Amino acid sequence: MENETWLIETADDVIEKKVEHGVNALSPIEHLIYCLWVADYSIRNAGDLDTAADLYEPFQSEAASIAQALSLSSTHQGFSLPAKTLEREFLDRFDTMCAEIQSHLAR
Repeated sequence: MENETWLIETADDVIEKKVEHGVNALSPIEHLIYCLWVADYSIRNAGDLDTAADLYEPFQSEAASIAQALSLSSTHQGFSLPAKTLEREFLDRFDTMCAEIQSHLAR
């Protein structure tokens, strides 16, 4: 639950910034947090990634690309999976991705 709370609170700030200034105003790590939130919201509320694609269609490819650019290997690996595999494995990978992103933020 701790990482779920962290993501919801952190993503709330990112979403506010996105609404006020547009997606291009987000830093790469903020953009990645948004993509992670989109996936998490979809998985936890609908049980699949269909809603994520409706919310922000390029969430998966952009998350993979940003994670790779930021050298976040576990997050890159997760978002590089085929969509159905990510869907199946998302909750198992969630804490690792959150920890990796949090570690990057602490630098």
